[in-house]
Amino acid sequence: MMENTLRLKEAIAPQLVAMLRRGIGEMSFRPGDVLSEKDIAARFGVSRQPVREAFIKLSEAGLVEIRPSRGTYVMKISVREVANARFVREAIESDIARNAARMATGEEIDSLRHIVAEQKRARDNVDYKAFNELDEAFHRRIADIVQNDYAWRVVEAARFQTDRVRALSLPNASPLPVLIKQHETIVDRLAARDGEGAADAMRRHLREILVALSYIAEQHPEFFDETELPEHSRLIVPDTCDMPNGD
Repeated sequence: MMENTLRLKEAIAPQLVAMLRRGIGEMSFRPGDVLSEKDIAARFGVSRQPVREAFIKLSEAGLVEIRPSRGTYVMKISVREVANARFVREAIESDIARNAARMATGEEIDSLRHIVAEQKRARDNVDYKAFNELDEAFHRRIADIVQNDYAWRVVEAARFQTDRVRALSLPNASPLPVLIKQHETIVDRLAARDGEGAADAMRRHLREILVALSYIAEQHPEFFDETELPEHSRLIVPDTCDMPNGD
């Protein structure tokens, strides 16, 4: 459930953007849903102006569509946009992993192993929300190692295109043991100071969504408005077939 507590001493609109983005990413607001300016304002106890500003920011990010005199709608999922966002993530995060392999301290490696252990606990508890939050923490932790905030901001923007597919994909399209094993492989390569191995493990991990994407589009056609993969992603889908499996 999306939180609805605002810090009143801080600017309201950016907080609304963050909360609504998370709500859209977690599928609290589903593709095609109407977002009522009046209802959102009442829910958070604010005027309509910051809500209007938040809707504009979400529109610029491609997450909502503002239709004059008709309302604001959560954008349906575009397979092309998800694939393009994943393409950007792979380019950046594989290089982040390569650099993290030479920069990570023992303490940072331990913190990554702790996150993976928590993911196993979330899997055992069938807590998909916690699992997804830990997934984000895992990727953010690796980015923190290389101390490049700009790179992470780009990744974070791209994540919003992939978050909804990730939320829909668990546990059927993306088996949790597979994702956990992929995270373990990344950490092992980082610990071994194997930059190329870490980059390759990250690439393989981020390509997992391409398998889930086709499955989800078939299972939930009502959430999608474009279902064709761009050429750059069609060419790499077979690579996902040899991803590691495990418990």
